[in-house]
Amino acid sequence: MLQFNGQGRAHTCDGVTRRDFLQVGALGATGLTLADMTAAQAAGAVEPGRDERSCIMIFNLGAPSQFETWDPKPEAPAEIRGPFRPISTASPEIQISEIFPSHAKFADKFSIVRSCYHTAAAVHDTGHQMMQTGRLFTGGINTPHAGCVASYLMGRRSDLPAHVILPEPMGRTGGNLPHGQDAGFLGKAHDPFVLNADPSKADFRVPDLLPPKQIGEVRIDRRRKLREAVDRTVSNFEKSENAKLLDSSFEAAFRIITSEKARAAFDLSQEPQAVREKYGMSRFGQCCLLSRRLIEAGVRFVTVNTFLTVFDEITWDIHGTKPFTSIEGMRDIVAPMYDQGYAALIEDLEQRGLLENTLVCNLAEFGRTPRVNPAGGRDHWPQCWSMYFAGGGVKGGRVIGKSDPVGGYPAERPVNPSEVVATIYHSLGFNLESHLPGPAGRPFPLVDFGTKPIHELFA
Repeated sequence: MLQFNGQGRAHTCDGVTRRDFLQVGALGATGLTLADMTAAQAAGAVEPGRDERSCIMIFNLGAPSQFETWDPKPEAPAEIRGPFRPISTASPEIQISEIFPSHAKFADKFSIVRSCYHTAAAVHDTGHQMMQTGRLFTGGINTPHAGCVASYLMGRRSDLPAHVILPEPMGRTGGNLPHGQDAGFLGKAHDPFVLNADPSKADFRVPDLLPPKQIGEVRIDRRRKLREAVDRTVSNFEKSENAKLLDSSFEAAFRIITSEKARAAFDLSQEPQAVREKYGMSRFGQCCLLSRRLIEAGVRFVTVNTFLTVFDEITWDIHGTKPFTSIEGMRDIVAPMYDQGYAALIEDLEQRGLLENTLVCNLAEFGRTPRVNPAGGRDHWPQCWSMYFAGGGVKGGRVIGKSDPVGGYPAERPVNPSEVVATIYHSLGFNLESHLPGPAGRPFPLVDFGTKPIHELFA
């Protein structure tokens, strides 16, 4: 995947810099989408008239407790319900935890699914795979992130990439397994574009999307001519699909590197300070603001990682013992920045007329144990948890599904990870019966046979 950092240098996953990249004229694994190729590949896979649809996936790495967030259990015993009380919201159907007052004001805009579950191991990595790709990785097959599927099926709208991850890809979460944040078997041409920088930092600068100053137009032209000479010499390669991909990738990368629109989309300094402060000057808040700017500029899919690891920062992973935090620590550290950033994003998207066509989904890898543990936290629990959706055709203000009285298992309308990803695809207008080119070129179903989206969200 192509990654930009705050110092204005770009690196591929192999450590090659943008300068190296332009000097040799080779762009095979840049993570840049190829609209002219995907148009043919995606024939019949996307409903007509859905080109305007986009998605922001907020992934709550670490896994919020359903009890202290979106599925409070005020009638349960103290060791189950936890320390917080539920509050009423803008929707008469929804009550949420008191530590999210800004969410409460916009609850008529989102709908909650309280019955998500999976049956895989209770480790972060497996949940990351399933919730972002719809499948658990088995047999050495890494299935693509939903945003990478959007890249493949829909291509780019403009000079900007189709899928962007903010602020960085997921890091270590204990299982040493892939997290499902790349294109998998679709290939590196559809990997996400990653900004490796913290937009909340005072010294944050817009990534330098122009070639280094020492590489002028004359030198770039020389590289082009060198590449053409090589292609003419190796005639068999010139005729191959790899050569076509090389040419298309080079032009796509050149467009984004030199694009004023791309630079402007990442430039948070263009936002009034009051707007930045409304989102909150946390890393998450500024990533939410940047996601709105990217969607507005034409990016199809933005993934925002609320946290990057469960080891080096306080996250939703509230085991109660160090280096993790307690339920109260979540209240004091995590909830305020998250509540502020999400509410500002929803309000901003709505005011700008973007929410109707932008699905905002808030996902996590699992839930938390029904009983508070002796350390004052909750442990991993994939048997039941909550998530929520806004925009992109979703009818807000409703609750889908139901957990049992102690929040431990689905009691009504159980929802598995493949249905969650199918819901994203449905909002984007994908034909769920279509196929992707899987390993060894074999057709690979977009979703498993019989998988349906959560239709109740759209009814």
